[in-house]
Amino acid sequence: MFFEKIEDIPKIVKSVNCAIFVLPKEEAVEIKNAMILEPKEKTTISIEQVHDVIDTLKTKQNADRFIVIRPAELLTVESANAILKNLEEPQERVHFLLITDQPSKLLPTILSRAETYVWRGGITKINEIKADEMIKALAKRLLVAKNSEIVDLAEEICKKKDSVRTQALLILSVAIEMAYKSYFMTKKTAFLSKIPNLIKAYEGISGNGHVKLHLVADLI
Repeated sequence: MFFEKIEDIPKIVKSVNCAIFVLPKEEAVEIKNAMILEPKEKTTISIEQVHDVIDTLKTKQNADRFIVIRPAELLTVESANAILKNLEEPQERVHFLLITDQPSKLLPTILSRAETYVWRGGITKINEIKADEMIKALAKRLLVAKNSEIVDLAEEICKKKDSVRTQALLILSVAIEMAYKSYFMTKKTAFLSKIPNLIKAYEGISGNGHVKLHLVADLI
């Protein structure tokens, strides 16, 4: 869904405890009593940083505490998985904000556990999905494919034997982002209805499941 004012972010996240906010990198977000989780020295947010934050939350909070993860797409797989339980069951008065301009790079397990909000003022800046044209074309076809077309499309995705798993996961993540953005732009719930199966396929394949089998079984 859309939100209008950046200064409304603290109020929004307090109502849901955990939320993803999609807005351009250059837009500043000021939040009082916030702990910022961002890359330090490396180009990723490490699992050690996540563990340090989790350790600080073990005591009871006497005031609202905001954990700001930005840019959230720089969470590694390990650090994202480490924070999942906290996103699912946040401690009382603890609120998680994941800020990104590339939601397709977030793990679907993260996307499925948090409400996603897109800043209306930046939609023209974030509307373009950052991915290879071939990947975007396959993702779009996957998103709109009829059940009768899924088998042939899965065959096409799996033609490239090298890195087929990596390619399939990228296509699925882009398809998920397309589904979200298409819903934001059109308000057609049909796009939202596609997301759970796309996430299911992503999770199955990322868990070392058979690529073609999950594409077919989870998307039909």
